[in-house]
Amino acid sequence: MEVMNGFKKFILRGNVVDLAVGLAVGAAFTGIVSSFVKDLITPLVGAIINTSDLSNIVFTINGSKFLIGDFLNSLVSFLIIAAVVYFFVVLPMNTFTERMKGRETPADPTSKKCPECLSEIPLAASRCAFCGQPQSEDNAVATLS
Repeated sequence: MEVMNGFKKFILRGNVVDLAVGLAVGAAFTGIVSSFVKDLITPLVGAIINTSDLSNIVFTINGSKFLIGDFLNSLVSFLIIAAVVYFFVVLPMNTFTERMKGRETPADPTSKKCPECLSEIPLAASRCAFCGQPQSEDNAVATLS
């Protein structure tokens, strides 16, 4: 029963559900784009180059058929899907990530440099552990560590 509980937790995790939804939407989108290319784009290109349908372009060598038109349909579908994914998913996510990197605030300093020997000492230190120089707020420079 423990195995089933672990599997249930795995399936109900947000990223797995998001992945399943993304795959379903992607499959539906692929069908739409493939239909768009097969039913609209290739007949239009076929009309321009004076053939009934671009997907009907075939040549045969020694009885083997090479379906160039079908390949071109798949290639155009891939390029459309890749462009949509890039411009509507990748590019916005990269822009968002870059903006978030710019908003990171530096951490508060935890140490300072002794003005005498330039050693790193804690902010609360009243004397340098290395040279023994008395420390005050105005004679030490705060640094990050």
